Amino acid sequence: MQKLSLSQSIQQRLSPQQIQFIKLLQIPTFELAARIEEELEINPALEEGMEMENEIKERDDFDDDFDDYADDDFGDYADRDLDIESYLHDDYNGYKMQGDGNGDDDDKEMPIAMISSLTDHLISQLGFLRLGEQQETIGKQLIGSIESDGYIRRPLQAVVNDLAFTQGIYTTVEDVEVILKQIQFFDPPGIAARDLQECLLLQLDRKDLSNIIIQYAIKIIEDNFEEFSKKHYDKIQKRLGIDDSYMKQAVQAITKLNPKPGAAEEDGTIIQYLLPDYLLMNNNGKLELSLNSKNAPELRVSHSFHEMLDTYDKSDKNNRIIKETVTFIKQKLDSAKWFIDAIKQRQNTLLRTMNAILDYQKEFFLTGDETKLKPMILKDIATQIEMDISTVSRVASSKSVQTEFGLYPLKYFFSEGIATDSGEDVSSREVKNILKELIDNEPKKNPLSDDKLEKYLNEKGYNIARRTVAKYREQLNIPVARLRKQL
Repeated sequence: MQKLSLSQSIQQRLSPQQIQFIKLLQIPTFELAARIEEELEINPALEEGMEMENEIKERDDFDDDFDDYADDDFGDYADRDLDIESYLHDDYNGYKMQGDGNGDDDDKEMPIAMISSLTDHLISQLGFLRLGEQQETIGKQLIGSIESDGYIRRPLQAVVNDLAFTQGIYTTVEDVEVILKQIQFFDPPGIAARDLQECLLLQLDRKDLSNIIIQYAIKIIEDNFEEFSKKHYDKIQKRLGIDDSYMKQAVQAITKLNPKPGAAEEDGTIIQYLLPDYLLMNNNGKLELSLNSKNAPELRVSHSFHEMLDTYDKSDKNNRIIKETVTFIKQKLDSAKWFIDAIKQRQNTLLRTMNAILDYQKEFFLTGDETKLKPMILKDIATQIEMDISTVSRVASSKSVQTEFGLYPLKYFFSEGIATDSGEDVSSREVKNILKELIDNEPKKNPLSDDKLEKYLNEKGYNIARRTVAKYREQLNIPVARLRKQL
């Protein structure tokens, strides 16, 4: 015998507008353009361009006049709610820090990249040099002279001549070389070199110059490049007076460098570069934050669709075909308005989140000093901007900011806190830097065990356990002591 029973339950549901906002929020900047292009193709009521004030007023008037045209089917469409479980996945688990609940510290994600030209990537970096108009023109001329493999093979005098004939700018080889040296600090390392020797030296100069192996590698390329290119290693070793182990490691360090910084492979594979979502400038101590222009597209609701509604206003309102047509137009108009509102809400959320991070880590953004980073978890930012942790996670998971010190993913600024003897909390990133320094300076024949590393860190005032030392060492991709031992 069947029994009937009643039960009550509460379910959280998201409206179509909320779902659209969530999807738009979590995609990075380079995917946004494709998403907008897709929406423009499927919705004729959405157009590119800035919406004028009179168009906004007309749009509102039309909305009021034609609400009564929407039939029951469209009412169901507009009010339809979807289950939150279909869209709110626990995709921020990897970003949970201390105090955020259960999280997997070992989760690693590759940075999301976009495909762009080498020239675009270099010119975007040129903008951060704050050059004068003439110097910037020289910089663009030099970047335009860089070949696909990343080298500048044209003599600088030829660049000077080009500037005079095509730009009307009269300069000297010395002035051009000053700008070239600045461009050679751009990413990818080794870019804008004039030959292979300079390309390798540019890359070695970005390594740890306190490392004896890197010092020997620089001497090999700088003073013994011809012998190195002919693999006369015995002559180089005798001239530098180094043992077999150091010689082998120095040669390995050199062979790991990229001889073609402008091209991934000879088969023409395009290099992928990170596209920043935010641009941060330090204007005499005042931090100025802005969104990448691709985050702020100019979209508007089609004026022609409003005119179509105006035409149907003069038709037979009881005609079934006319009612169906009006319903279709209304759906497309509402969809266009929802999409534009979602884009604006995305921009607002991105700025609120990044401004909160900027306020929290202001000392770092002013100096670029990693020791200035404060412990910061998702909950800290979520509380400050009065939003859910999942919202902050979606922003942090795939966004990056271009600073004067380089391009940083937002996840970089989140770290757990470590207590010190003085009672202060310091960022785990600071502890990792000290840990790496201890390992770099350890005796190579008798490397430090995790127990000894724990002891040294405790002596420096960091209250840290051995298992945490092991975890940080693994996150730094540093092997255990017995595998670091050298002869």
